[in-house]
Amino acid sequence: MNLYVGNIAWTTTEEELENLFSQFGKVSAVRIITEGHSGRSKGFGFVEMESKEGGESAIESLDGKDFGGRDLRVNQAKERS
Repeated sequence: MNLYVGNIAWTTTEEELENLFSQFGKVSAVRIITEGHSGRSKGFGFVEMESKEGGESAIESLDGKDFGGRDLRVNQAKERS
């Protein structure tokens, strides 16, 4: 299950996100989106969970919760068209 994770602190690392989400199940991949020229985080990313149950549990538990001084926005990622 692919999750959108928004409102993350600019200093958050992919490893920190993986550690946070791994408490809900196996994490397949983590990607924080960065600006092309500066490499600075855009404040959102994606976490791929191996199971739908793990993804749903992460959404329920982490959406609106404080992480790094910011309230995370976590939901199922929409497919690109």
